Parts: sequence; structure tokens; C-alpha cells
Amino acid sequence: MKEIKVPELAESITEGTIAEWLVKKGDQVEKGDPILELETDKVNVEVNADASGVLAEILKDEGDDVEVGDVIAKVDENGEAEGSSDEENSEQEEEKQEEKKEEPKEEKAEDKQQDKQDDKKESTEQKGSKNDVVATPAARKRARELGIELSEITAKDPLGRIRPEDVDAAASGSDKESKKEEKKEAPKQEKKAKETSEKTEFDKPVERIKMSRRRQTIAKRLVDAQQSSAMLTTFNEVDMTNVMKLRSERKEAFQKKHDVKLGFMSFFTKAAVGALKEFPLINAEIQGNEIVQKKFYDIGMAVSTDEGLVVPVVRDADRLDFAGIEKGIMDMAQKARNKELQLDDLQGGSFTITNGGIFGSMLSTPILNSPQVGILGLHNIEKRAKVMPDDSIQARPMMYIALSYDHRIVDGKDAVQFLRRIKEMIEDPYDLLLEG
Repeated sequence: MKEIKVPELAESITEGTIAEWLVKKGDQVEKGDPILELETDKVNVEVNADASGVLAEILKDEGDDVEVGDVIAKVDENGEAEGSSDEENSEQEEEKQEEKKEEPKEEKAEDKQQDKQDDKKESTEQKGSKNDVVATPAARKRARELGIELSEITAKDPLGRIRPEDVDAAASGSDKESKKEEKKEAPKQEKKAKETSEKTEFDKPVERIKMSRRRQTIAKRLVDAQQSSAMLTTFNEVDMTNVMKLRSERKEAFQKKHDVKLGFMSFFTKAAVGALKEFPLINAEIQGNEIVQKKFYDIGMAVSTDEGLVVPVVRDADRLDFAGIEKGIMDMAQKARNKELQLDDLQGGSFTITNGGIFGSMLSTPILNSPQVGILGLHNIEKRAKVMPDDSIQARPMMYIALSYDHRIVDGKDAVQFLRRIKEMIEDPYDLLLEG
């Protein structure tokens, strides 16, 4: 037998949950074939067979938590698939049925006779045990009235004769015992009732769903980020008129040339990189008593999937043009939704952008993607009245933007100026294009 173990996944991942077995017990597998899908904190990965043969045992079921090195299945390298031995199985079944038919009837008759004798013997012994008890007729009558077995009563008479007062004493003693038992059982029943009430605290129907490993990890990290950082959020608003005009003018030619749509995310990514270069502490992290300033710009893009939020990373965004950024975002989003992300796609980001505006969010305070110390939140574009420099009032497409930051190393002044710089670049996208 060849054992199949959970392989090494990555330095930061030591455990996972079996999401789905791709084969079943008795199936023929080849070395290197995927046999199950393992859900980890970040991505789903396939575990491959270490040897060729028949899957003889499945030791862990779907939904079980496993760690690196755990044995999850066994492969019989010399075995044959269950389907290949159907004839042998049918022959063995026929032989078993024949053996059952040929069982001698005499044995059955002897068994019945022996059972009858055993029953008679047992009943005789029971009668004898009752008749052996020495008790007065009054005691026997009293015992019948109280429903007490004479064999359970201890006689005070030196000769061992049970009297009515012995029966009464036994009855009162059994009452005390029953009361003691009731007292003992009361706390247990109360505890059980409490547990039951906790499980059914709702008067109306509910459904309990076990959180997936990824959802548990998301929940844990969001709570950890709030508890381990001095998180604060500052806001600004951006006039999107010029970006929308430029995008409208260039989007057809851009798509024709680069085979990708020109979206708003590439503008904000370029603006964020430019602002990070001016305020490097927002592109840093804390390690112990040290501040690690990152000289690279790997920008995480929050993507919503059916299984929860993931943040794939667009590498070296400062070296990419608008088309490169748009292609990187599109590829990562597609891989996330198709569950094709690899661990490398999710690790090592220096700053994150999240766009709640695609779902209609007007304002939010995004939570840090630890250990990063900054995250930019984008929101819905809505026409609002704006007072122009000449004091005229115009309806302009406006967007609220938010920066959540770790106040331990990022001062409020830097955070406000960071957002102000992004606002300036977005409102003058032609300058942003030239710098990009």
C-alpha cells in the first residue's frame, strides 16, 4: 500500500479542508492524477496521486480539516479496479447463497429444542430465587402493594425473616434514593435544556451553515487587522468629468489596439503608484520595532467571488502602462472567479485598492489588508452639485474616495495629502498619462 499525504503547499499554509474528492474508493488512479481538491486559506489546490494503482482507502472525508503530512488515502499498487472483477464477485455471492441453502435442518431443530430447555431452566431459577426468600405473609402482601421485590429487602430479624416494617423501611429508603437521583439529574436536565434553547433560540425557521475555511480566514484577518493596528480612515471626493471624457474619447481605439477595455482602475492604479512614491510610508509595513519601506509597487486588487473576497496582486504596477494594468486586472479577476489563482498570485502585495462602487457603494471605511498599512477605497460615481471656481453651480460626476491607514506609522497629514494628490492626478488625467 502506498500512502497519499497532504503535500507541502507554501510557507504560510500548513492546513486545509477537503473540498471535494475527484475519485472514489476502488477507482483506478495514475501517478500525478488529481484525486481531490483542497481548500486552503487563500486558494483551492489539487492534490495528486503519488503512485499508480487502485484507491484502496479514503481516510479523510469531504469537509475534514487536514494538515501538511496527514495521510488522507491509500493506493494499492497491485490492485485492480472494482469494475474489473464483477464476475468474481458474482461467483462468490452465488457460493455464499448455496452454502446458506445447504445448512442442515437438523441443526435448526436442535437449536430450537435447546432454546426451550434454556427458557425452562431460567424460569425455574427465577421462581426458586423468589421462593427462597423467608418473609411473613403480611410482609409479602405489603411488598406486593408497594411494588418491591422481596429479594431486595434486608431483614432486621436475626433469623433473616422479612417483616412488614422491613418492607416499609425499604420503601422509604427507595424514595430517598429516587429523590437523590432526581436532584442529580436536575442539573443535567437544566444544562441540556439550556443547550437546546441555545440551538433553538429562534421561534421561526433558520438555517445553520458551516463557514468555509476561506470565510473563517477572512473573518479572522479582518478582526486581527482592527485589533493589531491603529486604523483610521480619511476621505476626499474626486470630480470624474475629465477621466470620463478621456475614457470616452479613447476607449474604442484603446480596445482595438490592446484587445482590452480601458477602465477606471488603471487610472487609479497609476495615480496610487504616483502618490505612494511621494508618501513612501504608506507603501511600508511594521516588523517588530522596524519600519520596512518597500521600493516596489505590487498593487493588490480586491476581487469578490462566490466564496469570499480575495486580493490578487498586479506585480510591478509602476512599470506597466495602462494596457498592462488593465490586462493584469482582467486576468486576475478571471482566475479568481474560475478558482484558478495560485498562491503566488496572492502574496507579497504592498498596497491594496478596493472598488465598492461597482456594487453601488457610496461611502465605506475599508479594512487594512495586513501587514500593509494603507488601502484605497473607491465608490460609486454620482452626479452632485459642485460650486465651480467662478461660483457657478454645475452637476458633475463625483466619486468619494477613502484611505484607511495604520496611524502607528502614517500621520494624518500624510494620509490627507496622499488622497489630495490622487484627486489632483485623476482630475487632470492628461498629465497622468504623460507621467505614466
